[in-house]
Amino acid sequence: MRKLTAVFILLAFAAIAWCQDVPRTPMAQTDAQNAFAKLKSLAGSWDGVLSGTGTPFDGKTLHFTLRVTSTGNALLHEMTGLPGRPDDPITMFYLDEDRLMLTHYCDAGNRPRMTAKMSPDGKILDFDLVDVAGGTQKGHMHHVKFTFIDADHHTEDWTFMLPNGKSGPGHFELVRAK
Repeated sequence: MRKLTAVFILLAFAAIAWCQDVPRTPMAQTDAQNAFAKLKSLAGSWDGVLSGTGTPFDGKTLHFTLRVTSTGNALLHEMTGLPGRPDDPITMFYLDEDRLMLTHYCDAGNRPRMTAKMSPDGKILDFDLVDVAGGTQKGHMHHVKFTFIDADHHTEDWTFMLPNGKSGPGHFELVRAK
């Protein structure tokens, strides 16, 4: 029995040594993984001016914080500085199998989920609505688009769908805060 145990131990060590010598070919990343990596490159602090809403918020400068969290498995997006708002909407970006997803925790009291598609040139990341949890009586976020310009500039377009079916856009020109 001791000889048999010794043989198994030697075989186990041989298998471990062999695996360490085998060259590893890196696995190709999926489109969703590439898009998520690009989105995570926006981690940091950003300032942006809101336009296109037709509301008193147009022209206001808001602050955005994007933070990679959960050991790289999620990106937290928080917008602050909306006048008269006691709290801030947040959005979580994450991979769900082969899809890049977002869940937006909206001040309308709901949680829209969207899935992303990256443009062929890698400059635009479009999120389309999948579903909404929590009801749409006060409206809901319906579409989000990120346009990558360079390491210190990007735009975000957020489309809010009103209960009457009309949409309200919000465009942000963002500059990395130094």
